Amino acid sequence: MTVPLILASSSPFRRMLMQNAGLHFETVAADIDERAIEAPLEKDGASPDAVALVLAKAKAKEVSDRFPGSLVIGSDQTMSLGDEVFHKPKTMADAENHLRTLSGKTHRLNSAIALARNGDVIWEHVSHAELTMRDLSSDFIHRHLTRVGDKALSSVGAYQLEAEGIQLFSNIDGDYFTIVGLPMLPLLQQLRELGVIDG
Repeated sequence: MTVPLILASSSPFRRMLMQNAGLHFETVAADIDERAIEAPLEKDGASPDAVALVLAKAKAKEVSDRFPGSLVIGSDQTMSLGDEVFHKPKTMADAENHLRTLSGKTHRLNSAIALARNGDVIWEHVSHAELTMRDLSSDFIHRHLTRVGDKALSSVGAYQLEAEGIQLFSNIDGDYFTIVGLPMLPLLQQLRELGVIDG
């Protein structure tokens, strides 16, 4: 019996990773208020890992409650510099501040993933990637953001590593899937162990 697989995300990047891996699935966006879930966690000093994991589980569980019998994949990613957690920039000025703050430093992407069935989370995992940004001049940041435009507002770090954002970095330690926000290797291993995909 084939278990229906659902990706609880509207992200085109996550969908592409799943399609490229040959998985058969549907996408259903989770109906949750991420900021409302995050706010008390951050107030209580939750780690960036914990915030990402709570959100990934909330997404998986919410969609799983609506689609009983399906196996639902929830994922979320936080970006941290030391103890500071970053959020998606709302304006180009925010994006400029993000890049200025990250310039010359190593930040971490924390990518969480959870599987839920019938409203219960049955597996969870967090992967990390460490990214070191070059020293960027204010002039370069301005020129870069002018070129990429509003795309800078679609990611938490104000960059797309799969596009021009790669030019901002001097070193990357971590796999591509973690950086895009869906750790595929541990996910595929778990799906094999559950007998959902051919092992």
